[in-house]
This record gives sequence, C-alpha cells and structure tokens, in this order.
Amino acid sequence: MTKDMVEQGSFSSKDYHNPPPAAFIDAKELTMRSFYRAVIAEFIATLLFLYITVSTIIGYKSQINKGDDLCVGVSVLGIACAFGGMIFVLVYCTTNISGGHINPAVTFGLLLARKVSLPRAIMFMVAQCLGAIYGVALVKAFYKTYYDTYGGGANELAHGYNTGIGLGAEILGTFVLVYTVFAAIDPKRNARDSHVPVCTRLLPHSVQFSNPFNIQF
Repeated sequence: MTKDMVEQGSFSSKDYHNPPPAAFIDAKELTMRSFYRAVIAEFIATLLFLYITVSTIIGYKSQINKGDDLCVGVSVLGIACAFGGMIFVLVYCTTNISGGHINPAVTFGLLLARKVSLPRAIMFMVAQCLGAIYGVALVKAFYKTYYDTYGGGANELAHGYNTGIGLGAEILGTFVLVYTVFAAIDPKRNARDSHVPVCTRLLPHSVQFSNPFNIQF
C-alpha cells in the first residue's frame, strides 16, 4: 500500500496493468504460426469436450432406462462432474495456447471487449463449432445404437416447464459463464492464472448442472 501512495496521500501508480485493446482486424495474425496452433487447440478441446460429455449423458439415459440403481452408475452429479472436470482439464491445457475459450459465447464476449481480434474470433468460433460436430460424430460412430435410441444425449425440458423457461435458463447460464470468465481474467486480480480454469469453468457448469430449472437430460 505504501509504495502506491505519495506523501500527499494520493495514489501515484496502479498496482496492475491493463493490456491495450486488441486490434479489430490484425492481418499479421494470419501469418503467425501461433495463431493456427491456437485454432487447432480450440478445435481439439471442443471435440474432446463434446465426445466425453455426450457419451456420459447417453450412458446416464441408458442406465435409467434399464431401471438400474442410480447410486451405482452415472447420476446427474456424475454428469455435472464430467462437464466440470473435462472443461477444467481442457482449459488448463489450452490457456497458454489459445486462451481456453472452448465456447463461442466466450469468444464473442471477448471480441466485444476487444480482447481478441475479429479474424481470431471468427476462426475460433468456426473451430469450436467444427470440433463440436466432429466430437458428436465420434460418439455416433462408436455408439450408434445408443445414440439413436437416446436422441444423441440431447437434454429436454422437464414436465411443467415451457420453452421460455428453458431459454431463460440458457441465457442465465451463459451470462454467468461469460461474467465469470471476465472476472477471472480481470487484471486487477492477483495470482489469477492458476485459478482461471476453476473460476471460469467449474463453477458455471456446477451451477448449470445442478438443475435449477429442472431441465432433464
């Protein structure tokens, strides 16, 4: 505290550094090898995320359809752990390569905040969507019968809840996710790097999959 104060009692300097806004269009990025490494990292991370999580949901649906004991196999808590645990690992592995977005909503939010350039944001979102498609395609290829039987692991609204409530739940969950990302990367926070995977992913997914709106898988 004392080093940030002058004798008159006013602040002389900040104890953090705000990075300058990213260029809206940076053509030089397209010639950098690190740019394409980041795009590939987003593709692979999203592919793995969808493959593991959709497989877990299909396994859960298969379990409850057979009438097995829910305490023995995968449960709703197990699904939450699969989502939170996978995204924790993937963000930890890709943060220093691409920033660990693994979600178009996060990338779009960072674009609006001038944290990434437009070409990077577009390429990231394309890579994320393609990774998601290929991840689910692998699930369908390996577990075709289960995939077709249980609707590809898609979740659905519980009885008594309409589409508007489901939409509101998705909007709220996405807001919490993006808000937490920005809170975790705030330059005013100290020693934030080691906590980014936990703050940005584990908490939002735990909230989402605790079923606050009774959205069933």
